[in-house]
Amino acid sequence: MYRYHCLNPISENGLKQLPENYKKVDSLEEADAVLVRSAKMHDLEIPESLCAVARAGAGVNNIPVKEYAEKGIVVFNTPGANANGVKELVIAGMLLASRDIVGGIEWVAREKDREDIDKLAEKQKKQFAGCEIAGKKLGIIGLGAIGAMVANAASSLGMDVYGYDPYLSIDAAWNLSRTIHHSKTLDEIYTQCDYITIHVPLVDDTKKMINAEAFGKMKDGVVLLNFARDLLVDEDALIEALESGKVKKYVTDFANPTVAGREGILVTPHLGASTEESEENCAIMAAKEIRDFLENGNIKNSVNFPNCDMGTCISVGRIAVTHKNVPSMIGQVTQILGAEGLNIADMTNKSKGENAYTLIDLESAASIQALNALKAIDGVTRVRVVK
Repeated sequence: MYRYHCLNPISENGLKQLPENYKKVDSLEEADAVLVRSAKMHDLEIPESLCAVARAGAGVNNIPVKEYAEKGIVVFNTPGANANGVKELVIAGMLLASRDIVGGIEWVAREKDREDIDKLAEKQKKQFAGCEIAGKKLGIIGLGAIGAMVANAASSLGMDVYGYDPYLSIDAAWNLSRTIHHSKTLDEIYTQCDYITIHVPLVDDTKKMINAEAFGKMKDGVVLLNFARDLLVDEDALIEALESGKVKKYVTDFANPTVAGREGILVTPHLGASTEESEENCAIMAAKEIRDFLENGNIKNSVNFPNCDMGTCISVGRIAVTHKNVPSMIGQVTQILGAEGLNIADMTNKSKGENAYTLIDLESAASIQALNALKAIDGVTRVRVVK
């Protein structure tokens, strides 16, 4: 019996991916795995039983990823599951920034009691006029699942799309329209584009990447969209750029005191993935990741451990070892198993940065003594009997 705990409400269609031998528990203390959306986990006391956390979404800022890696806890996310929902909101953001639709709607609401509102509207509509996005240049920073979808949609709407991503995957490249211009530098995006949208993760290298220097390179009257993470933009520099006219509009999905209600800024209350379809897709993917990990030891879409897949175990036993990515680790593991008379039927080892993961199929079950010896190896963070 596997036990899981939900820190947030999770779509029932996602939880249906977990069969009868999975039990939903009310307490985190009993859980083997956790499903989470936005709940903050940094200050939670984690039980030793917990070996996996699945974030039903892409960002993992609410999870202490590095700390969990030290404990051998695999953290998953669900890249691409909410991409279409975010893509649609980005396109909506461009349209809202191009034509003062919000201002027009608010004007009608204020004048709703005027009997001649129809005639008055014809006189007043010029103040809400804007421009079309067709024929304009859109720069996309980051061509992952969301960025690629935005690129293709914008191209279909007649925009001239420039994309920058030095880490562009083969799969993402195949999914991109041939009309997309692949920029080799950010400067090309900054200097050429009328609209710029950011779709990169928040890490040390990207924090406040859109800063005063970047704004200085942009075209006057640029529209900046941020549906990724608020800290990607230096908001003090942004306010200066808005006041100088360098930035025409800033559209963001992240409300805070700096941007909320400020002229020239359109703020949505973190609606990017808030669709029924996105929440369901994320929940289904997260549940499937948890199930494959608990039942087979396989890892897909982890943010702190490498992808590793040995399929369904057909041997007598399988053990999973999370450990530091250091020399001689595999030798120590196999030496212990050999000394215990355990024959290895299959084995794979993958690494990701400082961390590594080893799956081992055995022709006989590992003894308690062998498992304890593996746990005692310097650099091993967790040993789990999968089967």
